[in-house]
Amino acid sequence: MPFTQLQTELDIRSAQGLLRSRRTLTSPQTTHALVDGKLYLAFCSNDYLGLANHAQLIAALQQGAAQWGVGAGAAHLVNGHFGAHHQLEQQLAAFVGKPAALLFSTGYMANLGAVQALVGKGDTVFADKLNHASLNDAMLLSRAETKRYRHGDMAQLAQLLAQTTNGRKLVITDAVFSMDGDIAPLRELLALCEQHDAWLYVDDAHGFGVLGEHGRGSLFEAPLPPGEGLGWGNSERIIYMATLGKAAGVSGAFVAAEQVVIDTLINHAHSYVYTTATPPALSVVLAQSLQLIAQGDALRAHLQQLIAQLRAGLADLPWQLMPSHTAIQPLLVGDNQAALKLSAALRERGIWVAAIRPPTVPQGTARLRITLSAAHSAADVDQLIVALHELAH
Repeated sequence: MPFTQLQTELDIRSAQGLLRSRRTLTSPQTTHALVDGKLYLAFCSNDYLGLANHAQLIAALQQGAAQWGVGAGAAHLVNGHFGAHHQLEQQLAAFVGKPAALLFSTGYMANLGAVQALVGKGDTVFADKLNHASLNDAMLLSRAETKRYRHGDMAQLAQLLAQTTNGRKLVITDAVFSMDGDIAPLRELLALCEQHDAWLYVDDAHGFGVLGEHGRGSLFEAPLPPGEGLGWGNSERIIYMATLGKAAGVSGAFVAAEQVVIDTLINHAHSYVYTTATPPALSVVLAQSLQLIAQGDALRAHLQQLIAQLRAGLADLPWQLMPSHTAIQPLLVGDNQAALKLSAALRERGIWVAAIRPPTVPQGTARLRITLSAAHSAADVDQLIVALHELAH
């Protein structure tokens, strides 16, 4: 029976320490979450600014539902494109310094749709080997030739670009790598794209709202001096994607780029054309979230203080804290079962940190993925530091 084969495969994953399971929250998304009936201090959410349960966003959702209802009813190209969607797209484009933007239901769908719409047979996609799974699936769906370069290896990418002489060229990369927390060399990537006439597709799921001037994202993390416009990140070659369910605290995603790119996506991105639009009420909430992000410099400063506190406090553990200056702080354990055991030991102490194992990360690099939020306190971080030191001895 096919079911027997499926169960055997699951049993093998379990023996290897790779079986995945879900835990159920019975409270809102906060740093102190009720999970399966027990209260935990949580360090595994991507709610980097603590907006997922923000009172102003809750009120905006209520107001948005009262005005627009709870469902879009159709795809954007039929009769599901509401004024709230349109206004939010304009606000997002202006916020990240691009001429136009397009809303998607999720970051996964944005990546699938955009890459598939921009390249195909006869074209080439160049991808960092540690890119998110959605980018990997997107390049396969596009049916373009794919060339993957070693993580952050600009020399290898330059060689691959130079060897490719036909068709469109699209370099795709995470801005902040979701499991390592490090930041892609975006300026160097753009320079190579300019040299070899390629597009640069940037997935800023973990940078938008957190990095850059007023949270405008990784393209604004190190802008050029005043008087030079929006800086290097304003290049027409850059196609920018960011999610709205992490630092923005709500749901969805958007792609921002030149108008001709957005028009192409509207016509050819299957994950946009052939799906029901997101509820317009969510766009009302996200417009409010965008204001909170823009005004959130104090939240981002507090988050940076927590990152420094954690790194200093975990510097002398037997497990290696990977090099990251973002809210993603991976503690490298190595063995799958050891990572699961460490995560379970923290849960016994009332602290929830997820163990990440292959195939999400390479073999032999299982880790605890510690994520910090501006909603955490210094006392919360101290509690985690103390617990890990106890478990190390």
